[in-house]
Amino acid sequence: MTQESTPPRPLSDAPATGLAGLRYVLTDIDDTLTTDGRLPAEAYSALQALDAAGIAVIPVTGRPAGWCDAIARHWPVAAVVGENGALWYALDRQARRMLRWQAQTEAERLANRARLMALADAAMAAVPGAAIAADQPFRLFDVAVDFCEDAGPLDLGAARRIAQVFLDGGAEAKVSSIHVNAWIGGWDKRAGIEALFAARFRLFAALRDSVAFVGDSGNDAPLFGAVPFSVGVANVAPFLAGMATPPAYITRAEGGAGFAEFADALLQARGAMREETAA
Repeated sequence: MTQESTPPRPLSDAPATGLAGLRYVLTDIDDTLTTDGRLPAEAYSALQALDAAGIAVIPVTGRPAGWCDAIARHWPVAAVVGENGALWYALDRQARRMLRWQAQTEAERLANRARLMALADAAMAAVPGAAIAADQPFRLFDVAVDFCEDAGPLDLGAARRIAQVFLDGGAEAKVSSIHVNAWIGGWDKRAGIEALFAARFRLFAALRDSVAFVGDSGNDAPLFGAVPFSVGVANVAPFLAGMATPPAYITRAEGGAGFAEFADALLQARGAMREETAA
């Protein structure tokens, strides 16, 4: 964390009124919903429970467009923002039609591809052991260099050196828990979610007090800073020292169990408020 930033408080310190007032849950996927690379039953059950309670759940991820199409179709979610804000997909289930938005035109996207791949080659030459991510064939706008999923594992210092090669080359770069994602364009996770809210809900700024974000790593900082009710799962701890905007709260558990801990706290707070209102 920077000198001015405030360490996150335990999720148990979160006010029940704040939890009960949440209507939208934005969440990272890797190491936030997943644990050791898999989506555990408790995390998926938490997604289902939130959806059944009328909470709009929106994954916001660095994962590729191809994955986002499948997630929007098959998971109990309202939409998904992918490739660190470059696109969003939302399935209109009644119309049986996928709605899509992207931050760049096809011409712009294709023009940037060769430059991105050249920078990726330079990054991998500078940091031995890194590799192009296995999900790269399903990406549209960014390149993902793997340092800790199938490659390596390399440490965060190596990941930051990879990111610096992209930054020095004029690209954007963010370090997740497994990949360095790089792109050429002026978006991030916050910009992607703002575009989604403007099209599908209301302006994000008008709804931010009813929005939570749950994440686990440095590339989640734009959304940790965007909403008052931000939550890091416990494995966010190694990233906090370099984070200008850390989460407001932190769970006891890591990964999918941490997300389930948050969802349970939210649903319990809503239930308690309904009981008070009915009394």
